[in-house]
Amino acid sequence: MKISATFIDEISHDIPHQNWGAKEWEQDFAHMKTMGIDTVVLIRAGYRKFISYPSAYLIETQQCFLPSQDLVGLFLRLSDQFNFDFYFGIYDSGVYWDTGDMSQEIEINKPVIQEVFATYGHHKSFKGWYISLELSRKTKGAITAIRDLGLYCKKVSGGLPVLISPWIDGEKAVIATEKELKKPESVSLETHAQEWDKIFNGIQGAIDIVAFQDGHVDYEQLRSYLEVNKKLADQYGLISWTNTESFDRDMPIKFLPIKFDKLQYKLAQASAVGIEKAITFEFSHFMSPQSAYIQAGHLYQRYLDYYFNTHTE
Repeated sequence: MKISATFIDEISHDIPHQNWGAKEWEQDFAHMKTMGIDTVVLIRAGYRKFISYPSAYLIETQQCFLPSQDLVGLFLRLSDQFNFDFYFGIYDSGVYWDTGDMSQEIEINKPVIQEVFATYGHHKSFKGWYISLELSRKTKGAITAIRDLGLYCKKVSGGLPVLISPWIDGEKAVIATEKELKKPESVSLETHAQEWDKIFNGIQGAIDIVAFQDGHVDYEQLRSYLEVNKKLADQYGLISWTNTESFDRDMPIKFLPIKFDKLQYKLAQASAVGIEKAITFEFSHFMSPQSAYIQAGHLYQRYLDYYFNTHTE
């Protein structure tokens, strides 16, 4: 299995912003094309006050700041140019991270979905939606929010597919601001299966693609969780992707590009259980030759060496 999709993190609230303009982004899309990427997913339209396009609605109602450039427009033009599929990630107010209740994201995001599709939906590359609200177990209001927003995306766009990328509440599921790398208690495989059976039942018909984040459990456990995820997705008629993280959760500096052997191992496990596509979080910081992290360019080269027998250094 090769990586054929990537998230684009335009807000970069917990990793450094690279301050790229149109020239740098065009070059990055070219690098993506070289390694076989055909799909890009905007990680979110905005986070709290910072947004990725000049949304009149978000500036007025959420007091968001006017961005210096329209990155959504840029990413869609580049997706058109490189013949990529583009999925739009909705807005994250940040409130549910503070309260634990996702309910209010529904009414905040419905006007965003309308505004975005009216403004950008004519692009040939606009192929779907990403519900950027990160879903896991026992998040209050999550099933209703994901279901309602997924259905609304479909209604506005004439049925375009909707993607989610949940996280597993494993031992590495600690927030970036914590110094610890692991937590003492985590979900068991059996409980994970039971809870996600309930979640998938609740969002059935609103979501088309699920790409579980693969970095929250130890490597020895990953295969078992991937098998459960794939089985449940099949049961509920969902397309299975894997969100193979290209950053390392095992180091005290959060976050650095991952060791290639770890990335390759995770891709092999996903392939073994029959997962259909690999998306990474995310190419531009952790795999791009022009990343602020010099290790990212080396990871890109090791990837080309292994999967394409192509050496460009």
